[in-house]
Amino acid sequence: MLFLVAALLLLGVVLGAVAHAPLTFSVAAGAVIAVWLGIFALRERHGRRRHTRAH
Repeated sequence: MLFLVAALLLLGVVLGAVAHAPLTFSVAAGAVIAVWLGIFALRERHGRRRHTRAH
C-alpha cells in the first residue's frame, strides 16, 4: 500500500513538471522514453527466446 502511495505521489510530481515544461520538450522526452522502452522490450524478448532454446 505504501508503494502505491509513493508511486502516485511520484506520478503527480512528474505530471506537474510536464505541465510547466514546453510542449516540444515534453514530446521529445516522451519519444526518448518510448524508444528506450522499445529497445528494452526487444532485448528482453530476444533474451528470453535465446534462454528458452537452451533448455
